[in-house]
Amino acid sequence: MRTRILYTVVFFLLASNTLFAQEKWGLQKCIEYALANNISIKQSVVQAQIAGLQYDETKMSQYPSLNFADNTSFNSGTNQDPTTFARTTQSYFASAMALQSSAQIFNWFSKQNSIQAYRWQAEAAKASSENIKDNITLGVCNAYLQVLLARAQDSVAAVQLRQSQSQLSNTQKLVDAGSVPELNATELQAQVGTDSANLIAAAGNVTQSILSLKADLNMDAGAPFDVDQPPVELIPVENIADLQPEVVYTLAIANLPQERIDDYKLKAAQYNAGVAKAGMYPTFSAFGGLGSRYNSLGEDATGSLLTPIGIVQPSNDLVYAPLPVYSKTSFFTQLNENFYQSIGIGLSVPIFSGGSLRGAWKIASLNVKNQALQNDADNQTLKQNIYQAYTSALVALNKFDAEKKTLDATQRSYDFAQKRYNVGLLGSLELITDQNNLFSTQLQYLQDEFDYVFKMKVLEFYKGQGLKL
Repeated sequence: MRTRILYTVVFFLLASNTLFAQEKWGLQKCIEYALANNISIKQSVVQAQIAGLQYDETKMSQYPSLNFADNTSFNSGTNQDPTTFARTTQSYFASAMALQSSAQIFNWFSKQNSIQAYRWQAEAAKASSENIKDNITLGVCNAYLQVLLARAQDSVAAVQLRQSQSQLSNTQKLVDAGSVPELNATELQAQVGTDSANLIAAAGNVTQSILSLKADLNMDAGAPFDVDQPPVELIPVENIADLQPEVVYTLAIANLPQERIDDYKLKAAQYNAGVAKAGMYPTFSAFGGLGSRYNSLGEDATGSLLTPIGIVQPSNDLVYAPLPVYSKTSFFTQLNENFYQSIGIGLSVPIFSGGSLRGAWKIASLNVKNQALQNDADNQTLKQNIYQAYTSALVALNKFDAEKKTLDATQRSYDFAQKRYNVGLLGSLELITDQNNLFSTQLQYLQDEFDYVFKMKVLEFYKGQGLKL
C-alpha cells in the first residue's frame, strides 16, 4: 500500500514538473513577471519609499518638539548640592527631571519651502520608478521578439535542410541509375552539410535569445521556460499614419514619466532655493520647560524640641529654648517644592557666516537654472528620438514591403528551377544557387518583418500610453 502511494506521489510530481516545463509564456506574462521581479524596479521602488518617508518626516518637523530628560546620579566627596546649591561633603543620590518644548514661530517660510521641496522630490522618485518600468517593458518586448525571430529563422533553416536532404536522396537514386553524373550528388551533399551547420547555428541563436529574455525577466537561467509563438502578423501594430512625429511628441510631453520627473525636479529646485534664501534671515522661536529636583540629603523642619541652653544665676535655674527638629524630605515632596517653570522667545540672527549662507542661496538659484536647462535638453532629445524613431519605422515598413516582393520573385525563381532540375534541364549547382538565394531572402524577410514590428512598438512607446500587446 505504501509503495502504491509513493508511486502515485512521484507520478504527480513528475507530471507537474512536465506541465511547468511545457508552459508557454506570452508577451503579457513576460512583462508582468519582469515588472514584479526586476531588481532595478525593486530598487527604484525602495528609493521612492525613502523619498516618501523623508517627505513625511519634513512635514512632522513643523510641529513643536517635546522632550523629557531625567538625570539620576550618586555623588560623593566635595560637591554642590543640586537643590540648595550649598557645598557638601556627604554622599547622596540626586535626580533632576525636565520636560522641554520648542517651536519655530517665523523662519521666512523655510520650513514650508523645505516641505514642498521634499514633496516634489518624492514625486520625482515615483515617476522615476514608472520610467524604469516603461524601459523594462520595452526591453522585454524587444527580447521577446528576438526569441520569435530566432524561432522563425530556425524553422526556415530546418525546411532548407529537409529540402536539401530530399533533393540529395532523389539525386542519389538518379546517380545510381546512371541518369545524372555523380557530381550532382556530391554538390548536394556539400549543400546538406552547409544547411546542417546553419540549422545548428539557428538553434544556438534560439537558446541565446531565450537566455537574454530570462536575464531581462530576472529569471534563473536554468529554470524551465518557453515562450508562446504567435504569428508575427497577429501582433497589433498601429497605422504609421496615426503616429506622426508632432502628434507623438505632444502625447509624450503629456504622458511620459521622464517629463514628469523633469518637472518635479525643477519644482524641488525652486523650493530648495527658497530654503537657502530663508537661511539668511532671522528666525523667531518659542520655548518652554517644566522641571524639578530631588536630593537624598534633603531635610525639612518637622517641629521643635525644648533644649537647655544655660543656667540662670543665682537661682541656678535651667534656661530652655526651642530648637528645630529635621527629618528626611520624601521624594514627591521635594519634587513639589522644587518644581519650576520657564517660558520664553528666542531670536537667532545670522550676522556673519563667512559667506556660506549667501553662497548656498546663489548655488541653489543656479541649480534652478541648470534644471530648467536640463528640462529643455531632455525635451529636445525626446523630440529628436521621436523623429528618428518615426523615420526608422517608415524605412523599416518600406523595406519590409520591398522584401515581400523580393521573396515572391525568389520563390517563383526557385520553383521554376526545381521543375527544370526534375526534368534534367538544370544542373545541381544552379539549383543549389537558387535554393540558397531563397533561403537568404526568407531570412532577410523575417528580419525585416520583426524589425518593422519592433520599431513600430518603439514609436508607439513614445506616446506614453502603454504598448499594445
